Amino acid sequence: MKINTKQRKLVKILSIMVLLVILLLLISLNLGVVKISPMNVFQTLIGNGTPKDQFVLLELRLPRMVLAILIGAGLAVSGSILQAISKNDLAEPGIIGINAGAGFAVVLFIFTFQGTMTGLSALGIWLLPIFAFLGALTAAALIYILAWKKGINPIRLVLVGIGVNSGFGAAITIMQIKMNPQDFMKAAVWLSGDIWGTNWNFVIAILPWFILLIPYAIWKSHTLNILSLGDQLAIGLGTSVERERLKVLLVAVAIAGFCVAAGGGISFLGLVAPHIARKIMGPKHQLILPVAAIIGSFILLLSDAIGQNLLSPTQISVGIVVAIISAPYFIYLLMKTN
Repeated sequence: MKINTKQRKLVKILSIMVLLVILLLLISLNLGVVKISPMNVFQTLIGNGTPKDQFVLLELRLPRMVLAILIGAGLAVSGSILQAISKNDLAEPGIIGINAGAGFAVVLFIFTFQGTMTGLSALGIWLLPIFAFLGALTAAALIYILAWKKGINPIRLVLVGIGVNSGFGAAITIMQIKMNPQDFMKAAVWLSGDIWGTNWNFVIAILPWFILLIPYAIWKSHTLNILSLGDQLAIGLGTSVERERLKVLLVAVAIAGFCVAAGGGISFLGLVAPHIARKIMGPKHQLILPVAAIIGSFILLLSDAIGQNLLSPTQISVGIVVAIISAPYFIYLLMKTN
């Protein structure tokens, strides 16, 4: 009966959040420099819109919103995994340096092989997520090695992650100094958090990874539940701790890397969404992960709508809006942890 109650609550929460995401998406389609009435949006979505409305909605706005939904879900799931395996409520890919490693790899790839951020070749769009994953993996490996001292201490993990984050940030700054002013500004905006691959090719390039990795993460929820109990208890339950931790860590790193490839350095979202989900659903990760994913999608979609329209025609990077919304909660958690 208790399980059925939890399942009903999960279905209820997910249904409400999905409806909110759909509602926000429809509202966002009406917003922007080019105003399109709700009726014209509806006509366009069913294939009866004007060529202008079809271009604005289907080629410019909708791909960006789909990316926001994917990135928000990915960062939330990645943050949930990192918090579980580190047993640290402050763990999050943007805080502990994984995003910085992925960002360094992306910037290095673009300016080494493409020469500009104004556009990528068809091959570059497919290769960029791979480079982001490799950069995130490098950062995660450094953090894991440097934080290891007869095991992983949660506080040590975060402190080492902050140091690795600073190191990659310095390397990115050195690269930016060598750029021309136009590319320097574009890179700076992207690193602050900017959904920049706003076309269907980019959606298609990263969508398969999310379809593969997020369900796999949910499937490993039982493992996350055990790992979050601590190494000694997990070993007592017959779990191969290091092997299982490595598996789910690779999933979290891969998801974060692909999110950075499409959305730049968006911090705090992977911290806030899991905490909200945990407060709503309790400690079980088979309940936390799907709820955190949809909450992350909603927060990022809302932040993007605010950033795109609050000071229109001037745009605010979505990462800045997310930080403004989430930073007070991070400070609260930091004070509570200490």
